[in-house]
Amino acid sequence: MTLGMPLARAADEPVTVGVVLSSTGPAAAIGIQSQNAIRLWPQTLGGRPARYIVLDDGTDVSRAVRNFRKLTSEEKVDAIVGPNTTAAALAGLDVLQETGTPMVALAASAVIVEPQSDPKRQWAFKMPQNDSLMATALIEHMREQGIETVGFIGFADSYGDSWWDEFSKAAAEGGPRIVAQERYQRTDASVTGQVLKLMAAKPDAILIAGAGTPTVLPQKTLLERGYAGPIYQTHGIGTLEFLQIGGKDVENTLFPTGPGVVARDLPDDNPVKPVALDFTERFETEYGPHTMTQFAGDAWGAWMLLNSAATRALAAGDAEPGTPAFRQALRDALENTRDLTVPNGVLNIDRDNHQGFDARARVMGTIKEGRFTYSGE
Repeated sequence: MTLGMPLARAADEPVTVGVVLSSTGPAAAIGIQSQNAIRLWPQTLGGRPARYIVLDDGTDVSRAVRNFRKLTSEEKVDAIVGPNTTAAALAGLDVLQETGTPMVALAASAVIVEPQSDPKRQWAFKMPQNDSLMATALIEHMREQGIETVGFIGFADSYGDSWWDEFSKAAAEGGPRIVAQERYQRTDASVTGQVLKLMAAKPDAILIAGAGTPTVLPQKTLLERGYAGPIYQTHGIGTLEFLQIGGKDVENTLFPTGPGVVARDLPDDNPVKPVALDFTERFETEYGPHTMTQFAGDAWGAWMLLNSAATRALAAGDAEPGTPAFRQALRDALENTRDLTVPNGVLNIDRDNHQGFDARARVMGTIKEGRFTYSGE
């Protein structure tokens, strides 16, 4: 009897997840999409009750780190989901290592999880596709369209740096030839100078490497200045606000995307379609038609990944939620995820790859009549 009572309490111990989102500030359009999906998370993880603590970082790196410390030191969370921005995720790596807490980031850049030889990054995982996977999708599409030269304009930050590195590397292996590179700040009110330099190079196509609504500005400026070639964007544009603010200026934009964004348009033989469509229907039942985005799919995928890992961690031994042993077991289970289909791809995570997607996690999309659609490629 005496032994049974503590065991019963242990069996009810919830799995606690801290969530750090940019619900306000420049990245709010992304964070709100993540938050909308998180509101749909089931109230269990691994068969245990789940407790979710959601904090806003205001798209501020220092505030994100304070949130990391609060969640790990005061709330003793078993894992962290988020943040939405690469800079915040990188800033939180020290906290992960110090406290032995796994993170499933909702930011894109591969530098969050690479190199895995870095002890801090052994605690970091992430949902969005690596830029290299999406960059090669763009390069392949450009080659198929006969594009020989391309101009690049990207954020003057870690997001833009990562995209420049991956896109230029992929382009160097057979083209197209990059004839101009420009950068701009997310908060810039004008990019006329950069656009004029791009157009002076006469590229066949232009890639805008940014995320959220700040990516509308260079595209709008290009059209105002008479650029008539195809305009490509990254999967970072996947917010409803991008469509609303961009309006007719972003019609026919080409971009790589996770299959979840265009689930209804996918061919039936796409291996991700059943899971992607199931979540799309859940999400759009709650938030309305055509509201599904890359960021919502990633946030739902984070719950699926943690649920799978928590199930295996709890089954493997006596480690209970709320303890360092369970955080270690959860990290190890995350690192041994195999063939888990989430809305934006199929995850196979191992000690050398803490992202885990392959080519099944990307399709080419375009914008038609104000919504994200499958381009059929």
